[in-house]
Amino acid sequence: MKQNVVDDYNLISGQQKAAILMLSLDEERSAALFSLMDDEEIKELSVIMASLGKVNSGVVEQLFQEFTDRLSSNSSLIGTYETTERLLAKALDKDRVSAIMDEISGPAGRTMWDKLGNVNEHVLANYLKNEYPQTIAVILSKIKAEHAAKVIALLPENFAMEIIMRMLRMDAVQKEVLDSLEKTLRKEFMSNLSKSTRRDSHELIADIFNSLDRNTETRFMEALEERNRESADRVKSLMFTFEDLVRVDAQGIQILLRNIDKDKLAVALKGASDTIKELFFNNMSSRAGKIIREDMEAMGPVRLRDVEEAQQYIVTTTKELSNSGEIVISEGKDNDELIY
Repeated sequence: MKQNVVDDYNLISGQQKAAILMLSLDEERSAALFSLMDDEEIKELSVIMASLGKVNSGVVEQLFQEFTDRLSSNSSLIGTYETTERLLAKALDKDRVSAIMDEISGPAGRTMWDKLGNVNEHVLANYLKNEYPQTIAVILSKIKAEHAAKVIALLPENFAMEIIMRMLRMDAVQKEVLDSLEKTLRKEFMSNLSKSTRRDSHELIADIFNSLDRNTETRFMEALEERNRESADRVKSLMFTFEDLVRVDAQGIQILLRNIDKDKLAVALKGASDTIKELFFNNMSSRAGKIIREDMEAMGPVRLRDVEEAQQYIVTTTKELSNSGEIVISEGKDNDELIY
């Protein structure tokens, strides 16, 4: 039986090129590539590989030349969280992929304690305040003293002193206890942290739209609705506007008031709804509220642009405080509604 001979590079298909490339690699590298393919792709490529016959060395050389030329002609390669996750999903089981992606998307560090040392102190304190003092004592004893000090300073004083006393009386911690604690932190804290820090394109667009003036934002949103209603709805749900401040609890508003310029607040409230005005006035002293009201009356008519800029400044400050863990913004669902 006469064997097929592949000797004209211009006549071979893309699938045949892929088959030749796979046959040219050593078994280990071929296996690695196969592990990234689904069953149909493997079957299709295997059929072509089995039927290739003899491939002249000149054809193989041309294939490698084309491959390197195409690779070098690309100005850049774009690696993202999503593309990496998709590639891993083709080679590994779901749980393993999830564990790896949580690991690489979380804070930097070789060990769990190194990673905790790179978590913002406000975020870490916010998580630890719900744990037992003995558990917190162990965790803080494993991270750098400077970072532990910042976390302790953010906890209620009596609670912090209880933790300090536990640390003073603490004996050597058994390895089994540390292993169990690491496992819990990885599952309950780091996993949620990596999900919360992961950012998709809709969140990016929501932030951009938040920064636009109202007319421009409306124009772009309407255009997005025409092209992709689903994406527009997703962006809307992620946007945080001045009126969304009702999703911040009383304690959060008080923290916000300590971090914003009161002159800008007066301008922002000129164009706010009665609900938002009362939200702020109810969380400041009578004297402070009186001063803000007098400032609002004294400034007279204010340009819409100035009101929007002042409101955006307060929204930006709110989001910064939320990202640092100092205040909490509810999801805005029915069961998250704040009752006063």
